[in-house]
This record gives sequence, structure tokens and C-alpha cells, in this order.
Amino acid sequence: MTTSQTQTQTQSQTQTHGQTARSDPPAARPAARPPLWDRRFTLYFTARTVSMFGDAMMPVATALAVGALYGVSGVGFVLGTWTGTFVLLVLFGGVFADRFGARRLMVCADLVRVLTQGVLAAAFFAGPPPFWLLVTMAALAGAAVAMFLPGANGMVPLVAAEPQRANATLKVADALAHLLGPALAGVLIALTGAGAVYAIDSGTFLLSALCLALIRLAPADVPTDTPAGADSAARTGSALLRDLRQGWQEFRSRTWMWAVILIWVGYGVLLFGPLVPLSSALVGARLGPNAYGLAVSFLGVGTVLGGLLALRLRPARPLAAGAVAMALYTALPLCVALDAGLPVLLAGHVLGGGALAFWSVMWATSVQTHTPPAVLNRVSAYELAGSVSGIALGQMLAGPAIALASPGRLLLVSAGACLAGCVALLVTPAIRTLRRAVPMDGGKPGAPGGPDGE
Repeated sequence: MTTSQTQTQTQSQTQTHGQTARSDPPAARPAARPPLWDRRFTLYFTARTVSMFGDAMMPVATALAVGALYGVSGVGFVLGTWTGTFVLLVLFGGVFADRFGARRLMVCADLVRVLTQGVLAAAFFAGPPPFWLLVTMAALAGAAVAMFLPGANGMVPLVAAEPQRANATLKVADALAHLLGPALAGVLIALTGAGAVYAIDSGTFLLSALCLALIRLAPADVPTDTPAGADSAARTGSALLRDLRQGWQEFRSRTWMWAVILIWVGYGVLLFGPLVPLSSALVGARLGPNAYGLAVSFLGVGTVLGGLLALRLRPARPLAAGAVAMALYTALPLCVALDAGLPVLLAGHVLGGGALAFWSVMWATSVQTHTPPAVLNRVSAYELAGSVSGIALGQMLAGPAIALASPGRLLLVSAGACLAGCVALLVTPAIRTLRRAVPMDGGKPGAPGGPDGE
């Protein structure tokens, strides 16, 4: 294509010892819902929300500030450097998060981004920064995100007794950040220049690092098998390859997981990747750039609504429910391809945002609760690498594809691909029949393994 609760004090102590879960029988219901906002989740939520807000400002800052200096090709190269570095290193981020601890690695990644964004802020305040500095900082920031995101997924079960509620709450916060962040970035660039945006982004990562550092996890959740400093380079390299192989084996052993990622790679190439460049060109040419900006805002409104819905609904088969919801996402590329009027266009974006948000919560919760905690970060890294690589390929192919067909026809293909993907999700037994995991004997969610949680 990148979040705490306790039932009682006794249950919280049990959860932190990494016990596994069982599939939820159709008739089973939890006796009581644990509270959401305890100290651990509040700190984690604050860390993620402020950093997501800073991140939401960056696309606007890059497009406007870098574009004004180095043109569209400069913007593309800077963003491509960031994405490429992330894809290359995210698997190692999963290994390091499992080996050294997700929280520790996330703090270090935040501090690196404090440096990269702070350097860029100073450079923009001093005058036009050289292109090599922009590319270098983009590479470092992409590497930091590759270390951060696998652990961000793995941290949720450690700070929340009910990961679905935590994921839905974080999704709503993410949507609000992407509603407010770009608008603030545009105002700041107009009034003060890009330096202020990068300085604020640097500050958000500093606050995030502080909040993450204050989270106290139980001893059982902190890795104790980190490699000794005296280990030779060969031994360390061998252990790294072993960890990568183990993560791949855990990922491959879950049919529902790799099947979803295969479908999502197709989505990235045919749907998510080309959607932004093609729809922005069509809507902007027909209704003006303000109309496209309004449509993106309504996409954020839909994301908030989808996250709120995921807070309320607890389907017994989360991926099946998410696949049904994703069918509504077809409305987004379809309304653009058919030159719908502004009211229909906005409604299509609301439906698309809500559908994708609901699926995202169901997917993240399923990964977190059906994967052993010891390998969760590595497994998350594999699914992140697959998802992001598909989107990157779709973005690169969008331009050449216009020479073969009009943007409207290509978006009709995207709409068809969306429906076909939903059918593929529903007809795959391992995906359709995966049940919601619940704690067993007060333990932390997490099925012992196998595509169906057996």
C-alpha cells in the first residue's frame, strides 16, 4: 500500500503473557466490554495520532514546495525514493521489531524522522534546499517508516484487550488527520512557507517518540533473546536470514493471509495505484480542481463513518464482512468513469472511504489476533511489502496506460477489478470462513496458527 484496554486488572496481567485465542463460536459473546482508554492505549493513541497528522501534511508540502523548485519530475523522484526505500527495508523492519521489541524500534524510527524533517525545515527556512538533500532525507525517512510500521501493527494487541475497537478508533483518527492535515499544510505554505510544515512534522515525531517511550509493557511482551554484541557478523547475518525465513513460513502457512495479499497486489496495480492520477485528471478537467479537493475531503468523511461502524459491529466472520463492504468501493471509480455530477461524485467517495475503512479494521484485527505475537511484526512486514509494491507498480503504469485507453475506460477496468476482487475474497474458503478470534481464559487474542485458526 500503517495502533488499550483492560477488562479487569487481573485479566490485563493475563493478557500480557501472550496466551493464544480460539475461534469465536457463533453463540459465544463476551460477558463485558473492557474499557478502551487506559494509560497504555491513551499514550499509544496520542503517539499515532500526532504522527499521522504530521504525515498527512507531507504530500501537500512535497507537491507544492518541491514542485515549485524542481517540477513534477522532482516531486516524483522524491516520493519514489521514499517509497522504494520503504519497500526494500520493510521486511527487515519486521525482523528487528520481533527481535528488539516493536516499541523500542518505533521510538528510534521517530527520532530519525525528527532529524530528517528538522533538517528539511532548517533548509527551507534558510533558502531553496538542494535536490540531493531532499532525496537523501526522503531515503532516510522511508527507511525509518520501514522500521516503524511493522511494529505499529504488532503493538496494538499489546496495548489493547480488544484490538478491533483499537483499530477502529485509530482509523477514525487517521481519517480526521487526513481531513485536517492537508488543509493546514496549504495554509502554512501560503502564509509562512514550507519550513513551518516540516518543523511541525518534526515536532509531531518528537511527541510520538516521547509517548511511546512512556508506555510500559509487561516483561513477557518485551523480547529477551536479542543477539549479544559479541556475535560475529556471519552469525548475525545467519540469524537475520533465519528470522526472515521464519516470518515467510508463518505468512505462507496462512492461506487466508497470502490469498488476501495476492488479491491486494492486483488491487494495487489495477485499482488503488492508478485511481488518484486518473481521477484527479478527469475530475479536475471536468469540474475543476476545487471539485477534486472536495471529493477527497468526502472520502475522508466516509473513512470516519467506516471506522465508527467498525467500532459498533463485531462480525463473526470479519474478512467476509469486509469483502462485502469492499463491494461498495466500486462506486468510487465508477462514478468518476461515468462523469457523474458533483452530488453523485461526493456520494461515491463517501461510500468508497467507508468501505475501505471498514475492511482495513477487519483485516488489521484478523492479522493481529490470528498470528502468534512472537512473529507478528515479521508477518505484518510481508503483508505491507506486498500491498505497497502493488500500489507502486500501479502508479508507475498509470501514465503509459493512458496511451492505450482513455482515463475513463481505465477506471471502468478499475471498477471491474474491484468487484472481481470482492468475488475472489468471498469464494476463497480460507478467507470467507475465518472467524473472529476472542481471548481464551482471559488471554490475549491470537489464534495458534493455520489459515482457519485451528
